[in-house]
Amino acid sequence: MPSTSTPAIWTGRVLSTLPILFLLFDGVVKVLRLPPVLEGTAKLGYPLGVVVPLGLTLLVCTVLYAIPRTSVLGAIFLTGYLGGAVASHVRVGDPLFSHALFPTYFAVLIWGGLFLRDARLRALLPFARPLA
Repeated sequence: MPSTSTPAIWTGRVLSTLPILFLLFDGVVKVLRLPPVLEGTAKLGYPLGVVVPLGLTLLVCTVLYAIPRTSVLGAIFLTGYLGGAVASHVRVGDPLFSHALFPTYFAVLIWGGLFLRDARLRALLPFARPLA
């Protein structure tokens, strides 16, 4: 298994912390059913009854990602969740780079941070193997 340098681990932790904080916030405001969340959900064409279940799902996935032992599973679940967000924005015709791809930017941070802080993941990925 490849070793991980201290700077890479800390960079990975920082890259992972950014989406964790944002997604925890997003999950909490969904569970609290704040008016801007309800407005955004209606704009995307979803019934307001799905807001709390979506928030709880997001919180569970984010907590799984934040726990080192379950971080890969959490990253997989979050990727699915964020893919649904991309599809929702594309379906209603939101601008591509500012809205539709915004969840993709978070997925890049999620996997990039995990890649830097988890040697097991680097060992699984084809480009993680030494060239020599």
